Amino acid sequence: MIDQSNLRQALSTVQDPESGRDLVSLGVLREITLDQELIRIELDVQSTDEAVRGTLRSGISAAVRKLAAEQGLRRIPEIEIEFLSATATPNPLPLVRSVIAVGAGKGGVGKSTVSVHLALALARMGRKVGILDGDIYGPSLPTMLGLDEIPPKIDGNTIIPFEKHGLKIVSIGRLVEPEKALVWRGPMAHGAFRQLALQSDWGELDHLIVDLPPGTGDVPLTLAQLLPLTGAVVVCTPQKVAQDDARRAIRMFQQLGVSILGVVENMAGFTAPDGSTIDLFGRGGAEDMAAGMSLPFLGRLPIHPELAARGDAGEPSFCHDLDGLGEALRTLGDAFDHRIRMAERGEDRPTLAIR
Repeated sequence: MIDQSNLRQALSTVQDPESGRDLVSLGVLREITLDQELIRIELDVQSTDEAVRGTLRSGISAAVRKLAAEQGLRRIPEIEIEFLSATATPNPLPLVRSVIAVGAGKGGVGKSTVSVHLALALARMGRKVGILDGDIYGPSLPTMLGLDEIPPKIDGNTIIPFEKHGLKIVSIGRLVEPEKALVWRGPMAHGAFRQLALQSDWGELDHLIVDLPPGTGDVPLTLAQLLPLTGAVVVCTPQKVAQDDARRAIRMFQQLGVSILGVVENMAGFTAPDGSTIDLFGRGGAEDMAAGMSLPFLGRLPIHPELAARGDAGEPSFCHDLDGLGEALRTLGDAFDHRIRMAERGEDRPTLAIR
């Protein structure tokens, strides 16, 4: 079957005749929607030259036909291509200054924990911060932020964010039945995420943090097409198997034209009651990976009982006031804030690691 992932891979073989770059790395794929009957592609291109547009149409059609043949499809879906000018596609969240994705190549590395604490760190600096639970398959923010007992608010078609811990929060986990299995096909996942992002009354925000589902699937692709991202943070644990998956997430963001603000190493050591440090999963692996890929390293979070306990209790802010753990969270937040400021000033350039 044709899905978002293999379709984008196919479109990465189509070159823009003016720049010589492929459509994916050029970042002109504004939106892709697809089902068995129709593939609709929106391109954000500057050129109004019909010869250029004709070449792009032909290239896209050929790439889709080739993909359909590779997938063994008997019937090729109808292809609809729309060209959008820069002025025709304004930022859909004009009151939000920056949108930052937090992703990971695999589950279980603490991506949601890092998302929450990065958002809290910015809020404690006096910023107006929102956090969107983009993990529509396994939303965890209702538990981590203590939203389970707060009734959701809907005004017509508009979602009113929860306000707690100094954050504005939206999660699909509070808009469906608590134990309902969230089974989404690609177009459904795209539509659900789009509604959460665009039909929520965020108001004025300095930063919107988006906690993505793990991996390189439909939701990260939708986010990159839907909103102008300031950048992305990738979370990784120290061991090599996690690094391998994190590299894939990094390459996905880079392929989408999204700047990597930095890498966070989570579960980096446990401090025992006697003060000794035990590196249960190793140490420094994510930092070495970031250096090897010439990416900024934002810092590390230790394995700390209070991170889990306060997350389960919906009281993550408490962690920022603890000795040791609070300092680690502030250091991480300061590095994150610095990278955001650099990106907003257009200074977010690759770093060169010299050893």
